[in-house]
Amino acid sequence: MEKLFQVIASIIVLNAELVDCLRKKVYRQEVKKGNYILDPSKVSDKMFFVESGLIRGFYIKEGKDITTGFMREGDFALSPISFFGNMPPFEYLETVEDCVFYVINRENLHYIYDNFAEFNKVGRFLVEDYYVRSETRTHFIRMNTGEEKYKFFLKNYSYVVNRISNQHIASFIGVTPETLSRIRAKKR
Repeated sequence: MEKLFQVIASIIVLNAELVDCLRKKVYRQEVKKGNYILDPSKVSDKMFFVESGLIRGFYIKEGKDITTGFMREGDFALSPISFFGNMPPFEYLETVEDCVFYVINRENLHYIYDNFAEFNKVGRFLVEDYYVRSETRTHFIRMNTGEEKYKFFLKNYSYVVNRISNQHIASFIGVTPETLSRIRAKKR
């Protein structure tokens, strides 16, 4: 849980009472590779902090698996529409590697917000970070060529290059695996 505390302490000053409350309201969960922590058929009231491992977000369209993003060590993972809106999420979150999470449910998060006003700054930081990532992803999708997208991917998602399959990379940048192979061959 120390990594989680480090992230929080980079945003606010952690006092002993808040640390004690977090230890009571947040729990550790280990999930093996290839499991879903979020599924479009179920509303989720959980927010995950990735202690170790890698998660891939994706949805299914016309039978095809479309990768939407990645969450790694030090990231928070959730579906805002599900967590805050109490509706089924649009995508799956799948563990690409064995993962260790620290998990908090909506009710416990609201308890912390209500009892530790300073923690609201953490919530604001998470919303701002999510919005920046979302806008970055929107910009990425609008890039014209596969080569531009691949270059952007290497610059901004280098941490996943050797941790995911070529098929997931191709899906994420919106090209076929064959096109990805051609793009990579040109780069050599």
